[in-house]
Amino acid sequence: MKLTPDIPAPSAILEAALYADNLDAAEQFYSEVLGLERIQCINNRHVFYRIGGSVLLIFNPNQTEQPPLNPDMPVPPHGARGPGHVCLVLSRDEITVMRKHLLDWNIPVDAEFDWPGGARSLYVRDPAGNSIEFAEAHLWS
Repeated sequence: MKLTPDIPAPSAILEAALYADNLDAAEQFYSEVLGLERIQCINNRHVFYRIGGSVLLIFNPNQTEQPPLNPDMPVPPHGARGPGHVCLVLSRDEITVMRKHLLDWNIPVDAEFDWPGGARSLYVRDPAGNSIEFAEAHLWS
């Protein structure tokens, strides 16, 4: 239910951001371990990944807190400290495969369970401590 009917409702999340002080470790995790498609990398500032129609942004918070250097792209300073969270969609069978793959990389599972509505979730941590969830798409249905 829209609370304010005269304001347009966004149709999707275009991008989501996580923060990591060590971008090399983050890049190894997201590129090598998870096999995500890297679309941009600026040394020690950020690395971006395409996930379906969305983009996962991994920023070094020390760099994104700085004022923009390019006047043509005046992105305001931003950032976060401490672990964040992102949930990536996989089918139940893919979650099983991902679980084994992550354990093969010695990445411990934080939690794995079925929600009351029946959707399966698997949680792990990236090298920066961000909570990475893999869940079935019907989790929020």
